[in-house]
Amino acid sequence: MASLVAFRQLRDVIATQEVLVEKLRRQMAILEENSVSRVEYEAILKKLEKEVEEHAKTKRNLAKESEQLDFALGEIDVLSKQLEREKQAFDNALSSVKSKVLKESIQKDKLKSKCTEIESHIQKQEDILNCKDNEIKELQHFINKQKQTLKKQASDFKIQKQQEYYIAKALGGKTKKSVK
Repeated sequence: MASLVAFRQLRDVIATQEVLVEKLRRQMAILEENSVSRVEYEAILKKLEKEVEEHAKTKRNLAKESEQLDFALGEIDVLSKQLEREKQAFDNALSSVKSKVLKESIQKDKLKSKCTEIESHIQKQEDILNCKDNEIKELQHFINKQKQTLKKQASDFKIQKQQEYYIAKALGGKTKKSVK
């Protein structure tokens, strides 16, 4: 009976050990599931180191590029201010030129108006001169007619005088002859 009790105790111990072994197997499976092999760990560690190195390199490049960007932004700011000053100077010059052009345009319009007035006055004077020229021509024509009339009258008067002289001479000669 003692062997039976011992057998049962051994069987109970074995059953307990089997339960413990099963429990340990489950824990090991969970651990294996949640853990990584040393080779994988070292590979991941190397990968992580490489990533850290690349991150540092990227960070240096970023700092360098940021510095260049800041420099470029500073240059852009300086150029923008210079461009704004030049634009202001251009706007002022343009405004001055526009003002000058407007004044000159007004002056030109005044001169055109004055020229038109002068041309109109000249045209009136030419019309008056043409009218006077026509009057002069008419008067010259009239004078020429008067000259011809006077010449004719003078000629007729001369002829009449010669006729009277001749008649007087002829009559005077007869009277002298009859008186003798």
